[in-house]
Formats: sequence, structure tokens, C-alpha cells
Amino acid sequence: MFTLLGKSRKFCDGLQRRDFLRIGAFGAGLTLADMLRAKAMAAGSASGGIPQTKQKSAIMIYLPGGPSHMDMWDLKPDAPAEYRGEFNPIKTNVPGVQICEHFPMQAKMWDKLAVVRSLVSVDEHSDSLVMTGYSEQTNRTQSHPSFGSVVSKLRSGSAENSIPPFVSLRGMSIGCEPGYLGVAHRAFTPDGAGLDNLRVRSGFTMERMSDRKELLTAFDSIKREVDTGSTMKGMDAFAGRAFDMISSGTVRKALDLKNEDPRTLDRYKGIEQFLTARRLVEAGVGCVTLAYGGWDTHSGNFKTLKKQLPELDRGIANLIQDLHDRGMEDDVVTVCWGEFGRTPKINSSDAGRDHWAPAMSALVAGGGLKMGQAIGSTNARGETPKDRPYKVPALLATLYHAMGIDPSITFTNGSGRPMYILDERNTVSELL
Repeated sequence: MFTLLGKSRKFCDGLQRRDFLRIGAFGAGLTLADMLRAKAMAAGSASGGIPQTKQKSAIMIYLPGGPSHMDMWDLKPDAPAEYRGEFNPIKTNVPGVQICEHFPMQAKMWDKLAVVRSLVSVDEHSDSLVMTGYSEQTNRTQSHPSFGSVVSKLRSGSAENSIPPFVSLRGMSIGCEPGYLGVAHRAFTPDGAGLDNLRVRSGFTMERMSDRKELLTAFDSIKREVDTGSTMKGMDAFAGRAFDMISSGTVRKALDLKNEDPRTLDRYKGIEQFLTARRLVEAGVGCVTLAYGGWDTHSGNFKTLKKQLPELDRGIANLIQDLHDRGMEDDVVTVCWGEFGRTPKINSSDAGRDHWAPAMSALVAGGGLKMGQAIGSTNARGETPKDRPYKVPALLATLYHAMGIDPSITFTNGSGRPMYILDERNTVSELL
């Protein structure tokens, strides 16, 4: 899973969230070979066989700060002015479903999309809940793994060694951590030192790389005279796989947008991370996470959204249409959401909306799920679910289901205790 986060942000709680683990390709200063060894050790220490996922992929679009459900996918045109806001609803190509006027591209392809309008969240500026199913406060003590880390764990035995299963285009965060699954299943972040690990150094040819590999093999032969056990032999294999990952360049090529048709680049201008995510799942990455915009709109809500909503619309529409054009719509499940909704009533002083955990919306596409619908509803002023209330873990359980992963699966934590990946495992039945 890749997480594309971008620059650091400061939310209204005064805390600055930035990529807090950007050392080395797989976090905490690990080399590629170190990561491969850690994965093998984790797999080898597991009790019993771990079921493998179907080779599906997920793209998780995170909207940091908490987007306003009332101004995106759950407009209330009949509510009083101080609730309904400045935007008008427009019809989609699915009868009975309306969304914001700043989402015209999604409106034209709603048969390929679905929204859950009746999600209940928690008031917390963190991606923890939507990425793991548990709040940040809970995860600081219980360390539950992220969605992408679970995908990584279940693909540990994959024959494809040159593709990291979990990529984050937005750096590391609580919601992208592997928790008790261990550092081997931390997201790969393709920026800074992580991206450098995928590049061959300047002036370092493939021939020189081959010579260097032979030199290391020679050193390993000497080491084997000291340690004739299987551990050293295994380390030799992992070093070789690390070389293969760099020399094959599959992920490096996926990240290089110069390989794209100029017309495609033009469609994604300014929102290139959506294109990168598409290229990564095409390359075989199991889970990619990216972030777009800043949605903590306590002031100037409508001014901000007038700029951000059209760009988000373009990113979602191009991504989903490209997946359909490539016949990947059932093989890739996409979700777009933030940490909570925003107050239905506009604050009087700053034309903003504040935090609102009792109701939020999430967009879903693909993965073999049922599209062309709006699931659940909120009351006339968008305050609370009127029907079909679902907690965030329910949608995560549905996404696991779409990936071919049983949400009731357990792994052992650091104390040897079996832990469910989700304690709340009911699904959004309308999507299945």
C-alpha cells in the first residue's frame, strides 16, 4: 500500500501532522534487504498458514481535516439558508440521486459510483479511524494495523518480489502504521530516501550493479564459513531480492509519469497523485493511499470548497474512468473520505462549518461492489442518520470483503494474543 500525503498540515487543534517516518525506504532506516528479511521473519513466526488475499487492489483517498458532507454528496436544498449553504444540487445519471453542482464529472458517471451518507465517526483529527477502524487514542495503546498493512501481511508469500504491497503517497501517520503486525508491513513511501532506494545511483550502471552483487556474494561466502546455518543463506537471498527490486524498476517506472501519454498528463494536471495511484495498482501494488486538499474549514468554507471540489471531482472521475477503460473496475476498490463531517449549521462569524462526527459521507467505487446508488440518509438538516446508520468500521469491513479478505481474521499481537483486524465487523449490506 502506498500513502501519498504531501506537505505537513496544521489543523485547528494546533497540532502539526507531517510525515513522521521518512527515513529509509520502508521506515525506521530499513534498507530494502532489511525489509525483505523482516517480512520473511514475520511470516515464518506466524502460527499456522495465513490465507492469501485475492490479487485485488485498493486506492484509499484521504481528505485531511474533515470534509463537509453537506456541501459534497448530501446537500439539503430545502433546509434553512444557514444550513443549506451556497451550493446547489445537480442530478446524476442515476434517477433520484443528486450531488453538489461542483461535481459535474461524477454526476455524469454516477452509475460507476456509490455514496454512503449515513456514516457515524468520532471527533478526532486523525486518519486512524478510517484507515484502521480504531481511533488514534485507542491505537496509541493497542496498535491496530492499517488496512494496507493487513494487505501486506496477507501477501507476504507472494511470488512477486519486486512490488511493495502497500504504498503511501502521503508519508507515514498513525493510520498507516502496521501496529502489531510489525515493521515489515509498514507502507513504502516513494519520496525522499524511500524514492532514492528505487533509483540506481548516478554513474552506477547495470553492469556495475552486477559486479557489486557478485562482490557481495563473495563476502557472503566468507561469512558462510563462519555461520554455516540457514540464517546466512536466507540473508543472501534477501540481499539478492533487494537488488532485483531496484534493477527491475517496476515501481520506479510506475512513479515516472513521463511514460504517460501527454493527453493523459493534461487530464491529470495539478492532481497527478491520482494518476500515480492508478499506475501503481496497474503495476501490482495491493493498496495505495493518497491525500488531497485541506478540509478543516472553520472559516471560509465555501471559498475553500469552490477551489477544491472541482479538482477533487476531476481526480475521482479521471481515476475511476481510467480503471473502467482498462477493465480494472472489479479488481480495484476505491474509497474517498475524511475523518468526520462538518456542522450542518454554518457558524455566523466566519462562514465556516465546524467538526461534526454524528454524520459524514464516503464515496466508494469498484471492487465488484454495487454501484449507482446513495446508501442511507440524514435528517432534513443533515445532522444525524435518518436511516441505515453505519459506523466507520462497517465500511472498512466492506472494503476488506471486496479485497477477498475475511474481516474476522485474527493475527497475534506482540503479547501473543489473537486479535481481530476489526472488532466491529458488520458490513454495508447494500454494497454487497
